[in-house]
Amino acid sequence: MATNTSTTALAAVTLEVTDLEAAHRFYTDFGVAAHVRLRASEARSTGFRGFTLGLTVPGPATVDGFLGAAVAAGATVLKPATKSLWGYGGVVRAPDGAIWKIATSAKKDTGPDAREIEAIVLLLGVESVKATRQFYVDRGLTVTKSFGGKYAEFAAADSGPLKLALYKRRALAKDLGVPEEGTGSHRLTLGTPGTPFTDPDAFPWETA
Repeated sequence: MATNTSTTALAAVTLEVTDLEAAHRFYTDFGVAAHVRLRASEARSTGFRGFTLGLTVPGPATVDGFLGAAVAAGATVLKPATKSLWGYGGVVRAPDGAIWKIATSAKKDTGPDAREIEAIVLLLGVESVKATRQFYVDRGLTVTKSFGGKYAEFAAADSGPLKLALYKRRALAKDLGVPEEGTGSHRLTLGTPGTPFTDPDAFPWETA
């Protein structure tokens, strides 16, 4: 039976960090402070946390701009920006451990660095895309893209650029260039206008 889900939507993303002041400085300098919430936490977490935050931007110059800002603020490069079949992008790890991927579908610059964000995609690495996709559908989320058991993306809430998507955990780690192994807290909480719950892969949702 489906859950009562009329108010379920991804309304906020909260990253749990050890050094709150340092994290505030980093995300301000990176240019995404308006889009993430931060919370102090000492929760144990080792290795891959099972998610990435992706910035979709207009073009390669903007990718380079965000990556440069992140590295200057203290991020570690996991994958330098390169062209691929799907466009152009790179991956960095923030000092707090969260992994960010900045990408564009454009392979050629059509303008200068606009420092503009078209979408922010929270990509969860899950054991079963099909099962977790159905879990969220039962809670009222609308699927906008789906590739069998490999990937699923849900419609964004009207209030902002945040989107939720699912990918196989192993495939996500490979795409980010990190080992799949990880234990402990995800150090991530998702916000919803609805009631709190926890998904099949132990990602917690709280009332935003």
